[in-house]
Amino acid sequence: MAENELVAFRERWKQELKSIKVERRLGRASSSSQDKKRDLKNLNEACSSSKVEEGKVSVSGGETAADTEDQPEYVSIARSLLDGRTSPLLDRIQEERSRRKRQYQNMTGVCSASLQQEQQPQRKARKEEELVDLLIQDLNEVNDIPFFDVELPYELALKIFQYLSCAELGRCAQVSRAWRVLAEDGVLWFRMCTKEGYHQDAGVSDSPSWKSTLRDCRNSAKTLRSNWKNRVGSISQLQFELGKVLCDVSSCDNFVLAGYTSGDVRLWDTLHWDSSASYLKANSLSANTEPRPHVSHVQVNGTVAAAAYEDGCVDLWSTETGGEPIHHFQVSGRIQALALSPDSPALVSAAGSDVRLDSANDCGYWRTVCRPQLPKTVQSLTLVPGRGKQHPLAVLAAENTVYLLDPREEEPRMLHSVYGHPITCLDASDSQVAFGVKRTGWAMHDGGNKIHVYSLESNKPAACVGNSPGDFTCINLRDSSPHLLVCGNKDRRVRVFDLRTSSSVASLYAHHLGVTSVQADDWKIVSGGGEGLVCVWEMRMGAKLWEMHNRHPVRHVRFNTSTLLTANIPDDKSPRGACITDDDLTAHRRHRGVICHYDFSEDALSQDHILPICRSDYTETSGYNYNIGLAMPYDRLSGSHPSH
Repeated sequence: MAENELVAFRERWKQELKSIKVERRLGRASSSSQDKKRDLKNLNEACSSSKVEEGKVSVSGGETAADTEDQPEYVSIARSLLDGRTSPLLDRIQEERSRRKRQYQNMTGVCSASLQQEQQPQRKARKEEELVDLLIQDLNEVNDIPFFDVELPYELALKIFQYLSCAELGRCAQVSRAWRVLAEDGVLWFRMCTKEGYHQDAGVSDSPSWKSTLRDCRNSAKTLRSNWKNRVGSISQLQFELGKVLCDVSSCDNFVLAGYTSGDVRLWDTLHWDSSASYLKANSLSANTEPRPHVSHVQVNGTVAAAAYEDGCVDLWSTETGGEPIHHFQVSGRIQALALSPDSPALVSAAGSDVRLDSANDCGYWRTVCRPQLPKTVQSLTLVPGRGKQHPLAVLAAENTVYLLDPREEEPRMLHSVYGHPITCLDASDSQVAFGVKRTGWAMHDGGNKIHVYSLESNKPAACVGNSPGDFTCINLRDSSPHLLVCGNKDRRVRVFDLRTSSSVASLYAHHLGVTSVQADDWKIVSGGGEGLVCVWEMRMGAKLWEMHNRHPVRHVRFNTSTLLTANIPDDKSPRGACITDDDLTAHRRHRGVICHYDFSEDALSQDHILPICRSDYTETSGYNYNIGLAMPYDRLSGSHPSH
């Protein structure tokens, strides 16, 4: 509306209010009861005729072009607002309509005499004045019933509100009661909670107040991050004295699996410390062999645990029952590599150039899916995660070639092969596979060693990152944030790359004996080195938050939101002075390796979370160890050497 029209509108409004007051005074003095009845009858006839005219106008598409041009702009705005009034809030709208109807009848009862005397052109002008009057009433009542509730259905309002943030919903809740009901709707906060990664498997009806649930989750996440940065929490060492020297460690969720040179395999559940570690029995062939073969590889997921022995035997156990193996097989030669799918019952193993892929059917029976033979010796392999109930998919690295093993195909598919450039490390996510390539000869002048990333959907290169003279020793693509890749190198650096731009995000000088294990999330990096040092870094600042040291190289690092598991595994499996018939099991404890479990959760220092050994009354003599150092409940991770 132009400025001159707005000024005219205000003047006309004032004059109309004055004329209404004058007409009320004259009408009260001159009109009688019979005249009022006659005037009301004529007014009803006039209103019915005007409604018929308005219906005709709405059906035919509106008034003529000449009438539309004669009307001021504010009249058309008022008519458009009044004609489109709909709402699912029937009770509130019905009350509003009845209130306006009473006001309109009171007003028209006083003005009925003047309306009867006016001619047809005056009636049209008076109708426009009534529209302006109703518009003014709506503007005055905007704080009581907002236009948002009157014009839009409740479901459509929720559709709009779901694009707002928490702060914006809080501001909207302060507008009116109706907006507050919309802003605090449980569906909006449930979607926001799941969008931020909390309670992914929950339903809308699982919480009485999803707004409070989201607030509690955010406060807990804030406390966890502060505990991570300040090294506040509890630490425990997972030990098995009869196991001799530690050979390999694997972890998944709350399960930790360890294999020893004594041939024993041990399984811990970190969520239930009071329950003793599960002793997994070996197969009869390995158990009756003297001396018992060492455990070479172990793997665990949420349902199955697997271990490979030096004699070529492979055992699988259920993490729920433990005890005897549920599946067993033996191959000729030593198992070079073993991998277990993190989310499905599938196991792949390699002995030399022979590869074996086993999986369980819907009934839980294990069978061999395929047994291909490659022309080269396999050094490393992994299973693609996220397959679910689909057929398993394995990625194999054999010298300078990377293969993709699909059981539906007769032969493994070749992804990458360059003569004289061996593969040093390998990892895969649900859509990509990454591997480090060691360049030799003239190829070193082309930027040094590289990491190649291939797409599993197209089987074509997706990115090529890295420019280092040292060999890449470890890659973590599966657990990293989307579009990020973290890797370790022999040149003592931890690097983080953005695969969208093939650029470096962070480069940290970490370990003077090379990086052996690494993992990262959206804000922190945890790395382990050959010197036995575990370092925690903040990715954005590139600063070291804290470090912990133990003897032997760090071969396993795995963390989630609240826990961290590290394993220092010695390279020498037969230290000097160690004898298989030695009864003093504590004499060479420093040579055995160590598994450390850190808990940074809020209740890590509570009485219920104290380790069983600290609450024990020592009435049982079995398994007692005089070298255990007890820690008080209020002890924190403040020293360079962890408490037990």
